[in-house]
Amino acid sequence: MRIDALSERALSARLGAVGIALDFGAATARIVANAPGFEDAFLAVYGGFEPVEPPGFFDVTVYLRRATGLRRFLRPQVELVADGERTFAPFPADTHLPLLEWGMNYLLAQRLGFHLLLHAGVVETGGRAVILPAMPGSGKSTLTAALTNRGFRLLSDEFGVVRFSDGQLLPLLRPVALKNESIDVIAKFAPQARIGPRFPKTRKGTVAHMAPDEHSIARRHKPAQPALIVFPRYDPSVDCVVEPEKRSRAFTRLSVNSFNYEMLGPQAFDAVARLIESCAVYRLAYRDLDRAIAAIRELMAGAT
Repeated sequence: MRIDALSERALSARLGAVGIALDFGAATARIVANAPGFEDAFLAVYGGFEPVEPPGFFDVTVYLRRATGLRRFLRPQVELVADGERTFAPFPADTHLPLLEWGMNYLLAQRLGFHLLLHAGVVETGGRAVILPAMPGSGKSTLTAALTNRGFRLLSDEFGVVRFSDGQLLPLLRPVALKNESIDVIAKFAPQARIGPRFPKTRKGTVAHMAPDEHSIARRHKPAQPALIVFPRYDPSVDCVVEPEKRSRAFTRLSVNSFNYEMLGPQAFDAVARLIESCAVYRLAYRDLDRAIAAIRELMAGAT
């Protein structure tokens, strides 16, 4: 049974007791929550998933709960706890979903050291993956969301999970985090996209999350073969500019855009080298999403 088939009472009771376990593909997580208003936000972005049954081992277990102390009366807060420790300082009580998503990003990056973890959006078409590594503010998530709404399968907005044994990319499927102007951009670009509630005044401005589509959820255990690496950059001064990237520079950029490259040492070096050797590598500056998507399709057609 999908999460969105649960009654409001059943969802609230389960979240507040044993929690709801989710299978993202490359990892699983159990979420126990007792925070006012959280159920509706959770349902909006995770409603298409089926809870993992029965409970067992999870890569991450988090407790999202109301903070205690005097502030619960003056400035209500919510906190995220894992392994008995708070992941971050408490957030305002009405920013529960951003705290959950940022906290799980941090925890997954710490606990999946048996894979190379790139900070990248990843989408797939025809069994081949496009890797979109970028620093925050580059437009990576906006482009990833746009591609997902134009026929590409979403593997991840945040993690490029590279399996060491064969170099394939594993899905780590969670909602796409959109910020500030990109929320309205995607809402207009893809009216069919399921975008959850907006959370203003976070440390990153206004944040909303786009739920993964049913096709991506159904195929979250299917890896993809890396074929194309594109370093995206939103630039309102250009229409769409595609340029080849030097492989030596691409190696450095890809390793820098990794959560655990330094920790893994030679194994990570070899994995990044294989990616660079096996993929076509480009830079993409864009302001128009349709033009950017058309450029990526053309690059994919030429990639071997």
